[in-house]
Amino acid sequence: MSDKKKAVVLLSGGLDSATCLAIAKKEGFEVHSITFDYGQRHDVELKCARNIAESCGVAKHHLISFNLREWGGSALTSDQIDVPAHGGSGVPVTYVPARNTIFLSFAAALAETIGARDIFIGVNSLDYSGYPDCRPAFIKAFELAATLGTKAIDENWTFRINAPLQYLKKTEIIQLGLSLGVDYSLTHSCYNPGPDGKPCLKCDSCYLRQKAFHELGMTDPQLKKFEK
Repeated sequence: MSDKKKAVVLLSGGLDSATCLAIAKKEGFEVHSITFDYGQRHDVELKCARNIAESCGVAKHHLISFNLREWGGSALTSDQIDVPAHGGSGVPVTYVPARNTIFLSFAAALAETIGARDIFIGVNSLDYSGYPDCRPAFIKAFELAATLGTKAIDENWTFRINAPLQYLKKTEIIQLGLSLGVDYSLTHSCYNPGPDGKPCLKCDSCYLRQKAFHELGMTDPQLKKFEK
């Protein structure tokens, strides 16, 4: 049995969460990754998350399934709402109501069960889409809520919600990930990919990702898979 300290890492299959997982591994944690099949528009990211977890050698990869299509409310959980191209202001329609609150609640339950006090999440508040549940105030508030709502409060310990990418630009995230050996060809960021998983290159997530690789003078490794 490993005597390493344990951490739960939220792994979406995207660029940020893959980088976050690499950080947790670098810091010496025994990583338990957790991915969510919540009725999102596509399942490409689920396959990517599994491949990333396998390539990084996590202790265990957990796939949790539930259906947020029951009420929709987002372009990612409703076929009646189109995924927009990059642009616009305010909270975009790709925001899934309370998604990170739900995800972190599952992560806290898993962490409490396996004896982990650290949870890693790849949220960012610089190069991001303006989602309210990616902001520092929310992360800090959830850290307190998780501590108060579990046996942590009775056993005199606290949860740590680690958001190491919070104040990094997308270019800085990619550079950090490359230094840690992250294989970005395994990741997926697009909100509206084709049937073969090819990114649309039009949505907000594609825009932020491609802009960052371009600024670094690189071709996105994921795109090379679709070159003929």
